Amino acid sequence: MKKIFLFLYLIVAVSTSVWAQIKPDVGMYNVVWDVPSRNSSESMPCGGGDIGLNVWVEKGDILFYISRSGTFDENNEMLKLGRVRLSLSRDISGGNDFRQTLQLDKGCVSITGNGLEALIWVDVFRPIIHVEVSGTKACALKASYENWRFDDYVPIPRQLFSTSFKHPHKDYKVMTRKDVVETSPDMIVFYHRNREDIDDIFDLTVRQQGLEAVKSEMYNPIRTLTFGGYMRGDNLQYKSIADGKYADTPFRAWLMESKKNSRRHTLEIGLHVEQTPTLDEWKAGLTEISRSAVASRKIARKNTLDWWKQFWSRSFIFIDGAPNDEHWQIARNHTLFRYQLGCNAYGKLPTKFNGGLFTFDPVFVDSTNHATPDYRSWGGGTMTAQNQRLVYWHMLKGGDFDMMKPQFDFYLRALKNAELRSRVYWGHNGACFTEQIEQFGLPELFEYGCDRPKDYHLGLQYNSWLEYLWDTVFEFCMMIIETERYANRNITEYIPLIESCLSFFDEHYRLMAQQRGIKIWDGQGRYVFYPSSACETYKMSYNPSTVIAALQVVLSRLLELPDSYLTSDSRARWLEMLKRIPPLPFREIEGRKMLAPAETWQYINNQEAPQLYPVFPWGLYGVGKPDIQTAINTYLYDEQVVKNKNILSWKQYPIWAARLGMTAEADSLIRLKLRDANRRFPTWWGPGYDWVPDHNWGGSGMIALQEMLMQTVGEKIYLLPACPKNWNINFKLNAPYQTTVEATVKNGKIISLKVSPEARRKDIIIIGQDINIDN
Repeated sequence: MKKIFLFLYLIVAVSTSVWAQIKPDVGMYNVVWDVPSRNSSESMPCGGGDIGLNVWVEKGDILFYISRSGTFDENNEMLKLGRVRLSLSRDISGGNDFRQTLQLDKGCVSITGNGLEALIWVDVFRPIIHVEVSGTKACALKASYENWRFDDYVPIPRQLFSTSFKHPHKDYKVMTRKDVVETSPDMIVFYHRNREDIDDIFDLTVRQQGLEAVKSEMYNPIRTLTFGGYMRGDNLQYKSIADGKYADTPFRAWLMESKKNSRRHTLEIGLHVEQTPTLDEWKAGLTEISRSAVASRKIARKNTLDWWKQFWSRSFIFIDGAPNDEHWQIARNHTLFRYQLGCNAYGKLPTKFNGGLFTFDPVFVDSTNHATPDYRSWGGGTMTAQNQRLVYWHMLKGGDFDMMKPQFDFYLRALKNAELRSRVYWGHNGACFTEQIEQFGLPELFEYGCDRPKDYHLGLQYNSWLEYLWDTVFEFCMMIIETERYANRNITEYIPLIESCLSFFDEHYRLMAQQRGIKIWDGQGRYVFYPSSACETYKMSYNPSTVIAALQVVLSRLLELPDSYLTSDSRARWLEMLKRIPPLPFREIEGRKMLAPAETWQYINNQEAPQLYPVFPWGLYGVGKPDIQTAINTYLYDEQVVKNKNILSWKQYPIWAARLGMTAEADSLIRLKLRDANRRFPTWWGPGYDWVPDHNWGGSGMIALQEMLMQTVGEKIYLLPACPKNWNINFKLNAPYQTTVEATVKNGKIISLKVSPEARRKDIIIIGQDINIDN
């Protein structure tokens, strides 16, 4: 059977000799399994809109976990909405023709075998999961809704790392509160409603951080948040309850059975997440979703198929090669990971770096971890900016501008709370966003410091990794600005966010200087950014390169926006601030000029390379930029940069190598970064430094691959800046000024080039090749 599949794949694979004549299709990267799975770790992703399913077949049953964006409980743990188990009277895996296929072009999972087919898909425009079962002969269906939160329980210590507590709290007994499941003859309804009669994570965080005086002004997304759904089928009726255990976790199952044997069965699961004053209002919203599902049945599938078709047309990267060789894997895994991100295109909350919507039972990642399927390391509602950014930067060149909105809105909703921090703690304006923050904009409770000295300043985190690390929000400010440049999107609603973040650095560091002495500016009339931090690594730093590069670039790009975005007073203010930003710090080691992480620092705490942030994300050095050798020296000879080089998780070495035109280095690293994960599904990398599937692993790999193929400097578009000569590629990427570039590359040379609009062709520079190419 495996030999047959290899032969079929080889037929589908595009040969080098005809590469220029054949336009590859995303279907060539479909994932096909011919044997069932052993457990949930061998599931495959399926989703749409903001819903993610882990789908697998085990011991004859079809199972899937349900996740949806924004499902945070009282402890800020991101809870799954349950598990569904489908049992057919005829075993779908019982024959010798079993297939489970992720159909990328259709955004669905199909399972076939033994005369049966099950199609599982999610409506992109409505929060509804569809299961369609058909067969050559009539059969019976049992559909169980399974939930492991059927009673209140005290989480085991390991489970706490999935919440904002991280560890047991000395003054608070952490409890996971039970869900509610209600049944009627033809429907199961399930939900979790965050309680009003207890202190939740928001209450505890506000109290811990001395903000109770302004609590009534603050945004609180936790209280009365309710999430759940319904399950029903045209031929299903509710039957009974049973208890069981899967992996390490006991569960309760609510069982529905078919009323009669049939050649066709349908199952529909509608989901609803909303913060409502009363439970009745939430239920009314769920009822409306149920009604819309009935009304939209005829067009929902077509609209969803149309959405996936346009999604795949926005951008693509195909690399020729035999199936499963390392270059083929690079492009295939780029495509698979982009699919995972597409499943949360329109979530209220951004895709989490530590698992996204596709985590599974943790015991299959770490045999000592006996937490529930809700587990993910580094919390559910906590957003870590240096990780999150890598999930989103590539969406610019990928053309997925609409999918960036959840991450932008995350900061916009939390803006008022971040501004209140500045006002309460220091008495000045501006938004103080820390590196690890809750979705309500305050530092995570544990990372803020639970065992703080009594006289420690309330505005500061008592945390050697995170203290004074306030600049990471600027990468998202920059992404917002770039969506205007790339796609001419209206970013008016985000200008207050960008300006508030800049105001914090302006007012705060002038205040710090005033508290140290008479002079506000240094001897050259510039800011002194001290104390500060270059990432989590170079601590108590003076004028770190990360802060300086961020402010230089964000201010410059903000001032380049059309006049309608800024008042004349604002424009004058930011121009004055830009003039006072100090230059990047440099140093010389063994006669080589290098970028420095800061002018000075007190100690090294982590293993990041902030001295290369002027390369990426800030683009001050790279192909087509001045003095590139200084950045190359930093990459090759800086002791800490060299010491900490690897491709795990959020490591950015492939990106930096590509940005610096180091083709052999980029090729070597991208083959490691985007090779198959050591799990059944190829892009479920990790845990690395985070969790499985590690989304900042995939995101950083996607960025690197794009940068190998295309980089932009102002209006100039550089093609193949770090592309190996032995690559045969078809790609389409987005460039600034509403431009798309589509090229066919054979043996490292572009043989076909399409630029839209055509007027932008004059801005193309192909590294090592003349521009005279036929369309």
